Amino acid sequence: MRATRLQQVEWQTLPIFPSSVGRILARLPVYPPSLTLVLALNRLLLPLLEKEVLRAWRGKRFCVQVKDAGLSFFFGLDATGFVACRATLAVDLCISANAYDFLLLAAREEDPDTLFFSRRLLMEGDTELGLLVKNTLDALEPPAWVGRLLQSILTRMDQAI
Repeated sequence: MRATRLQQVEWQTLPIFPSSVGRILARLPVYPPSLTLVLALNRLLLPLLEKEVLRAWRGKRFCVQVKDAGLSFFFGLDATGFVACRATLAVDLCISANAYDFLLLAAREEDPDTLFFSRRLLMEGDTELGLLVKNTLDALEPPAWVGRLLQSILTRMDQAI
């Protein structure tokens, strides 16, 4: 069995954004990055979601925090698709991790449970909604070009370690 990336590299040495970059990005307004994310979600994720999932997610508010980059994305789902939200609205589910860990998840190099139990991925809020999000994303097969792009990014990051 092949060792996972987390087993190959000690977590303390994983690439992260420089703290100075994170401090700068954390000062920026959250709405523009959230709007950018929902455009991508509507284009790439929304067409793949089943009607039952859409019904369960509709009206829910989400936050994704990239801790080391100082970025937070606030969004929800309504009848038209994913929509950016203001940071002042209460969220039903907040998911946070470092950028590298999110890349590992997206590239299917690590499973969410491993990151969760190693305290690298945090989920706060509605537990049932969190499990639905996790299971839905686990069941989806990303387009081949997305996988190639993510693998290329991870390979370059690993070479920099």
